[in-house]
Amino acid sequence: MIVPRVRGSITKKEWSARYDQINDFEKMLSENGTVILKFMLHISRDEQKRRLIERLTDETKNWKFRTGDLDDRAQWDDFTKAYEGALSHTSTEQAPWYIVPADDNDVRDWLIARTIADALEKLDLKYPPADPSVLNLHFE
Repeated sequence: MIVPRVRGSITKKEWSARYDQINDFEKMLSENGTVILKFMLHISRDEQKRRLIERLTDETKNWKFRTGDLDDRAQWDDFTKAYEGALSHTSTEQAPWYIVPADDNDVRDWLIARTIADALEKLDLKYPPADPSVLNLHFE
């Protein structure tokens, strides 16, 4: 809903309703035992510029570049406002957003992995008990 919002192809009423739909869906998932982890990978304006230049100058990355990237970059402030709105309206107790600085891939990966590991630890998972009928089986 970010791109349609910035480009004006949906109305405020439509994207506001989508926030409610997202929250309702995630609430239902959470109430049914699903752990929701949402990550917003944030790169700085300078890093985005560096990556766009690299896509143009490194022939192995040319395929990643599209001219629309420059149009989107020109609307940085509009995209930032749209992201802030989406994140603030859809970050809930059962489904919070984790905003991850992503200029450095190693730092980004560590932060995400740590968040996932912490969430798994909180689940206090245990192996299920064995079926008693198989505990007395003997193999020769």
